[in-house]
Amino acid sequence: MKLLRHERTIIVFLLRHMLFGMAGALLFGALVLYFDIGHLRSLAFESQDGLLTLGLFFFGLLATFGSIAMGVGVMGLGRDEN
Repeated sequence: MKLLRHERTIIVFLLRHMLFGMAGALLFGALVLYFDIGHLRSLAFESQDGLLTLGLFFFGLLATFGSIAMGVGVMGLGRDEN
């Protein structure tokens, strides 16, 4: 199945926004762990399941920030008809 030009355009648009949101999520998560906000780094590294904890932490951030960035991109498409 071949995508039409406008379909490819919107998919690229959404993927680009999602990637920017995911980059922000990785930066935010790294800063939270670096500064040990809420003692999250200490808790994760002292836990038996530290890798699982960090994986779920970053998965949640990636899904949230990626979705928000896509939503902001879509909402920014609107035009003011004044």
